[in-house]
Amino acid sequence: MSDHNASEPDRKAEPGLDFIRALITADNANGRFDSRVHTRFPPEPNGYLHIGHAKSICLNFGVAREFGGKCNLRFDDTNPLKESQEYVDSIREDVKWLGGDWEGREFYASDYFEQLYQYAEQLILAGKAYVDSLSADEIRAHRGTLTAPGTESPYRNRSVEENLDLFRRMRAGEFKDGEHVLRAKIDMASPNVVMRDPTLYRIRHAHHHRTGDAWCIYPMYDYTHCISDSIEGITHSICTLEFVNNRELYDWTLDTLGVYHPQQLEFARLNLTYTVLSKRKLIQLVEGGYVNGWDDPRMPTISGLRRRGVTPEALQDFCARIGVAKADSVVDFSLLEFCMREHLNAVAPRVMGVLDPIKVVIENYPDDQVETFDMPYHPEDTSHGSRTVPFSKVLYIERDDFREDPPKKYHRLAPGAEVRLRYAYYITCREVVKDADGNITELRCTYDPATKGGWSQDGRKVKGTIHWVSAAHALHAEVRLYEHLFSVENPNAAEEGKTFLDYLNPDSLKTVTAMLEPAPADVAPGTRVQFERIGYFCADKDGTPGKPVFNRTVGLRDSWAKIEKKEGA
Repeated sequence: MSDHNASEPDRKAEPGLDFIRALITADNANGRFDSRVHTRFPPEPNGYLHIGHAKSICLNFGVAREFGGKCNLRFDDTNPLKESQEYVDSIREDVKWLGGDWEGREFYASDYFEQLYQYAEQLILAGKAYVDSLSADEIRAHRGTLTAPGTESPYRNRSVEENLDLFRRMRAGEFKDGEHVLRAKIDMASPNVVMRDPTLYRIRHAHHHRTGDAWCIYPMYDYTHCISDSIEGITHSICTLEFVNNRELYDWTLDTLGVYHPQQLEFARLNLTYTVLSKRKLIQLVEGGYVNGWDDPRMPTISGLRRRGVTPEALQDFCARIGVAKADSVVDFSLLEFCMREHLNAVAPRVMGVLDPIKVVIENYPDDQVETFDMPYHPEDTSHGSRTVPFSKVLYIERDDFREDPPKKYHRLAPGAEVRLRYAYYITCREVVKDADGNITELRCTYDPATKGGWSQDGRKVKGTIHWVSAAHALHAEVRLYEHLFSVENPNAAEEGKTFLDYLNPDSLKTVTAMLEPAPADVAPGTRVQFERIGYFCADKDGTPGKPVFNRTVGLRDSWAKIEKKEGA
């Protein structure tokens, strides 16, 4: 049996390492676990993984990789009422996408149901477990409080023979759900409430997605998890801080059974602004129709982030930057956005697109002429190649790139002002056309033929460069603009009489028809691009050839409208 109570002085943190990696380094130096490192990622298949799980995936698989060890993928499938194959499949996909490689070591708690049952009988025979016939509410009432000890069940002192008989009859299906449970016999006066005779097994007449109807009793997580770790030879069982009190039960179970004993280590879970990560709340969002499924790009699920266009490299970078700590903290969503921009800036090809178009007519450009300009997909990486972009008399530019009464330091288009059309020509605004309500509908401009390619032959310089799309060649595309799903930083801290649902952001999704250059007409779903000067976007699975749909992943910068709003405030 392993020395799971190794003293902390012998496991001092090494400078530059987080505390988990430092402890593992010390364990290896001391020869603990024969200097092996074997971790596991143990999700419950009762929902889709979210960004908090991403931190655990990166940690468990990362530690194994860094120390030349192994990491298992194990599904904690002990609750047939909430689990399904759909969730198993989605978890596999998410872990692979994020870089987790379990090398064929895919296990299930249900693989061990017979062994778990036999261990439960061993506890009964040792006088360490008993069948309790109290109801769930009665057990809860008997448990006591943080300041008052619990009360022993009147069934606590049943004989070993009676407990064994009842437990076997529970397995045989003689009793209804809730009629009996199996509890550990530990200490109802323990200051740790977890240790007050915790439930080990409950009756559930439910079809299991893997074992079918073979079982009608199912083990509890705390009992199952530590034994699964032991069976698989796990060395470091890494979990989040809410399980710190459960570590005593983890140790008690393995010590009482006298089996191989891994070490449980706890780290702070991820908390993110403008986000809920409770699986219960995420299920409410999906089942209540507040979002369009688990992979809605507004969701913090890994599948939602992937559909939004977040790269695995950006998510790995994010997890590395927030680090591993012992104390809970809240991470600002802007850090995730920074990591998105950092990676997408390096890998995303550029195209031009106009989300809020205003028409520009170049009056001195020939009516039927069409030119083409060769533009690089990435200004700093020639490996992306280039594309040909058509140019004609009538263009679209971004409405935010024109001001009739421009503010200071505004270097875009304005009456009488000259700007550069990216890779094309200089143009000057000569006239503003409005409708009967005073709305700007069209800009009349002239161009300088001597500035072809976007550079003046006479050395004249302009401060502003804007993007554009030829109206005659524009690709009409649906673009979904996503904002935070919640309007407050901490939707979990609801005011009295409210729930997190009261803080849903009504503007979290806005759909527009954008005008794009022709190049992205047939991009495959999942293709990420930068719309120049606007942001990063990802082709969605809802698109079809010639009719793409793009999701905004993250913006590049504040628009002038936002800047003016901030300055006004």
